[in-house]
Amino acid sequence: MKPLLDTWQFWALLSAGFAALTAIFAKIGVGPIDSDLATFLRTLVVLALLAVILTLTGGWRSPGAIPPRAALFLVLSGFATGASWLCYFRALKLGDAARVAPIDKLSVVLVAVFGVVFLGETLTLPNWLGVGLIAAGAVLVAWRV
Repeated sequence: MKPLLDTWQFWALLSAGFAALTAIFAKIGVGPIDSDLATFLRTLVVLALLAVILTLTGGWRSPGAIPPRAALFLVLSGFATGASWLCYFRALKLGDAARVAPIDKLSVVLVAVFGVVFLGETLTLPNWLGVGLIAAGAVLVAWRV
């Protein structure tokens, strides 16, 4: 049996917990300032934290050691992340965190669809049912009656 720290499930649950804290902390922090400035400040903290982690773990590598295809897709991922964060912080500035976050998590649904269409991944009927339930749940949580 694998140690807990070596499982994707452990790290995914931690990610979900930190993402939830991100929404709460960001909603409080973005209130009195421009959402783009809030995103910038958050990004600086992420950069500093990653620099510390890479230094402590010896993870720094020469940019030339990164295969060009990998670099291209990581750059594209960076652009997508930046756009996502800008939109997320703007949404938090304008809406309730408890309703913004579930709509943001429709990304789970999109990842499932994109994984099938672009990466050739396969999902079974129960998997698709789960995807549908996630979509329905996000809409119901965000619905204002």
